[in-house]
Amino acid sequence: MDSIITITKKELAGYFNSLTGYIVLIAFLGFTGFFTWLYGSDIFIRRQADLIVFFSIAKWTLFFFIPAITMRLISEEKNTGTLELLLTKPIDEFQLVVGKFLAAFSLVVIALSLTLIYYISISFLGKVDHGAIISGYFGLLLFSAAYIGIGIFASSISKNQIVSFLLALFIGIFFQIIFDILGNSLTGISGKIFDFMSISSHFNSISRGVWDTRDIIYFIAISVLGIELAKENLSFRN
Repeated sequence: MDSIITITKKELAGYFNSLTGYIVLIAFLGFTGFFTWLYGSDIFIRRQADLIVFFSIAKWTLFFFIPAITMRLISEEKNTGTLELLLTKPIDEFQLVVGKFLAAFSLVVIALSLTLIYYISISFLGKVDHGAIISGYFGLLLFSAAYIGIGIFASSISKNQIVSFLLALFIGIFFQIIFDILGNSLTGISGKIFDFMSISSHFNSISRGVWDTRDIIYFIAISVLGIELAKENLSFRN
């Protein structure tokens, strides 16, 4: 456990020792803030004291940002040749992957924590459904964990960070867009299967305040599968 914490701290510090962490936080707050408060169906146009627009925008913003923050996690270690050096220390592949996973997840938690100012602000505008907002944030955390799992798996495949980024996006397109379209367009058992495979379907359910165990298990399963596949890729690196 100490090794995992050490790696998490090292990787999280790495985000802020470079411009990556600051760029991600500023860009995330900029995109979500602009569409939540200033453009389109923003809060003032809707005249509703809720964060429905924010959760909808945040889902798509994280869809693009998470591959950007995970692409370097293992790819960079492979490219610079430091992966072998790391694994000569008292640490195994699982600890390495989990530590890096937690670092990326911590960065997302920091980004979402900074948006709590939106929550505080709307509380002055009208009656707030606190349960719905808590569900929305919970859904974004699960959503992020799943995509970090996908991203870290993609990062374990290639030494090239751009390839890792594009692969994570490609996999994400299936889970977030294609499976959702097929689930809504097909009928019968095939439609139900694709609907269950859709990340959007599970996120939308939780963000509406429906905490179904199947939705939670779905997100956790994708996260664990991504970690396990990344670990296996490192195990067979030779």
